[in-house]
Amino acid sequence: MSTDAPDFLVYGSPVSPFVRKVLAFAIEKGAAFDIEPVNIMDPPADFAVISPMKRIPVLRDRSVGEEGAKGTIADSSAICAYIEKKHPNPALYPSAPFPYGHALFIEEYADTMLAPTAGLGIFRPIFFNVMGGNQPDSEKARLTWAQEMPPVLDFLESQLGDADWFAPATVSIADIAVACVFMQIELVAHAPLDNWPALKAHIERMRTRPSIAEPLKQAEGFVRKVLPEVIDLT
Repeated sequence: MSTDAPDFLVYGSPVSPFVRKVLAFAIEKGAAFDIEPVNIMDPPADFAVISPMKRIPVLRDRSVGEEGAKGTIADSSAICAYIEKKHPNPALYPSAPFPYGHALFIEEYADTMLAPTAGLGIFRPIFFNVMGGNQPDSEKARLTWAQEMPPVLDFLESQLGDADWFAPATVSIADIAVACVFMQIELVAHAPLDNWPALKAHIERMRTRPSIAEPLKQAEGFVRKVLPEVIDLT
């Protein structure tokens, strides 16, 4: 391995909220990384060797292995947990048992509830349609925003309450996961959060963090080439 190359190599694209989650986590840690672009719609022939589920992101730790599956970890949650172990400061998982478990649950909720609802119901019907040369399916996106998103956003609002962060006192994996996934909607649509003031303030706080803003800017640059203007969901 070249002494100039950082240990971490991330396979994927910042257009993916899960890739952005990993990039944000690494940036918060001050952990250097390279990115190797992977189009998940047309991945390299041998991509399944390092990503058995054929998903992005995948992390390679070059200090462990530079080729093949050795040194690679698939799945954004597993990757972030690994980075935490290798770069423990600043801590992005709460130390106390219950806040730790709760932060893991909020991360999982973002990955398995917020992400499918936002991604399949809003991002894909707009962006994938336009990428395919078709009109955005604005009707499906608006129906998802009006009917399916409110219960998900209600739950996240309830978990914040009057607090700034999902875990006590400071930003954690929970905040990173929620922000990266919610901002997937904002890449393609105007999604006002006036009915969820705590979540709205939380997203705005996260937006100012370089760890969130820098990968999001990269994603926006790609998306705007295909979709110059966002869709109004209201």
